[in-house]
Amino acid sequence: MKLFTIYENGVLKKIDKVDFNDKKVYLIDDFKVYYLWFGSHCSEKKKEFGKKRAKDLNNKRKSPAKIQIIHQNKEYGAFLAIMDILKEGLNSEDSRIKRDELVFELEETLELIDAGLELDLEAEITLKAHKLSQEGISYEDLSKRLAETQLILLKGKEKPLESEIKKKTEEILNSSSTFEELAWLVSELEILIIKKQLKQ
Repeated sequence: MKLFTIYENGVLKKIDKVDFNDKKVYLIDDFKVYYLWFGSHCSEKKKEFGKKRAKDLNNKRKSPAKIQIIHQNKEYGAFLAIMDILKEGLNSEDSRIKRDELVFELEETLELIDAGLELDLEAEITLKAHKLSQEGISYEDLSKRLAETQLILLKGKEKPLESEIKKKTEEILNSSSTFEELAWLVSELEILIIKKQLKQ
């Protein structure tokens, strides 16, 4: 995941976290989805530059990404589920984490394994997300697992309270994210936690 802010002159600047300032435009590159977040008081000029920068980046990809426009206070879907992580910020190691679209590209990942090639981070997440989707876990339980995982990342060594987990779970349940999106996010964040623990 990569985060950018758009300046009034169209300059694209890489950043580590999103403060959701109502005068700003943010571009979040989440691998196969570009989220363009428009603050409620951002200029039309910034909006147009944001759209242009997203299209320019998209044109450089082998496989085009979806470009999803998000307006302040009207956030929805999977974007709602990652807002707290965006506020907290991503360091350079975290920004290499990628998220797939709704369908897991399992066949391509299995081909990599069969060929004896080393799995990249995207392939690791794909395998974990596919396995998770096959476990028969309910949507509600998956939402709770994502809530707990997010809070562990955000709070560090401090254990999340049950009341915090319950509140975060309700937010995720109200986000209208698909089961596949939740499975991907859970897998992505759990791998991130493991990698952080190994570094410590």
